[in-house]
Amino acid sequence: MVMVKIEDDREGAIEAAVAALEAGGLVALPTETVYGLGADATDPRAVAAIYAAKGRPRFNPLIAHVPDLAAAETHGVFGPTARALAAAFWPGPLTLVVPKRPESAICDLVTAGLDSIGLRVPAPSVTREILARLGRPVAAPSANRSGRISPTRASDVAEDLGAAVAVIVDAGPCPVGVESTIVAVLDGRVTLLRPGGVTREAIETVIGRPLDRPEAASLAVDASAEGAAPLAPGLLTSHYAPNARVRLDADRVAPGEALMTFAGLRPPGSAQAVALVDLSPSGDPVEAASRLFGALRDLDASGAGTIAVVPIPEDGLGEAIADRLRRAAAPRP
Repeated sequence: MVMVKIEDDREGAIEAAVAALEAGGLVALPTETVYGLGADATDPRAVAAIYAAKGRPRFNPLIAHVPDLAAAETHGVFGPTARALAAAFWPGPLTLVVPKRPESAICDLVTAGLDSIGLRVPAPSVTREILARLGRPVAAPSANRSGRISPTRASDVAEDLGAAVAVIVDAGPCPVGVESTIVAVLDGRVTLLRPGGVTREAIETVIGRPLDRPEAASLAVDASAEGAAPLAPGLLTSHYAPNARVRLDADRVAPGEALMTFAGLRPPGSAQAVALVDLSPSGDPVEAASRLFGALRDLDASGAGTIAVVPIPEDGLGEAIADRLRRAAAPRP
């Protein structure tokens, strides 16, 4: 494993990442959301290595990352609505699920056999330059063991995946801190599959109407279910999980628990918490989202058996925070 900080050697980081991807290796790429575990999306053996490194169910599709909309349109069918969303939010934390073009070279392992494809243009210029130089899309789920806490720092990737990754491109902490919003634009419907770094309200402003409600089967999938196949990544019922149990809507803190709080809230028993992190003392959901996964990792490292989480408002980015916490607290398969 080689870790290269772009502030020390940007060109060296780009060259090392491209060379590793061309050789069929795995590369940890920085995005504005979380670090991604990247492989050439047209190479089935390289994509299979993602699943092996993560211990990820192969029915769970991956997002393909591209440098711009023009590249995305060589792999997916973009109608007026999808183009409007891409124009509004790319580069940025929005994944669009659109029909896959039959001539696309993206392999079936990326789409989990579906006839749709999730595409995204990430914000960091270093990652888009890597994608442009490679000249092929890169499949890149979060760079962590499947179901575990997503990585927002290069050191998180090294801790979780170690030698399975050929190169880690270190661009510092991810500023958004929760994964991309996933919106499916299929069959005349515009459906929010996963809340994330772009809010529901911002998307509805662009499309001029409320988002459609997802089918229950596509919104959450039990990893143990036979034949389960979510439409997009990040939809498994149990996901983003620390070793500790996560207890939501806590109005008190029991002895031996760690505490995740928000806006300065200190429920009874806070003084006896073995560790405490306030996601945003000022109550800013943007700050809270950027700190969420790092806070889960830090509280988990305290050795507490349970992480108590106070109620967090679900407006704006709070919807994405609540989604991640519910999946972290779900029963483990």
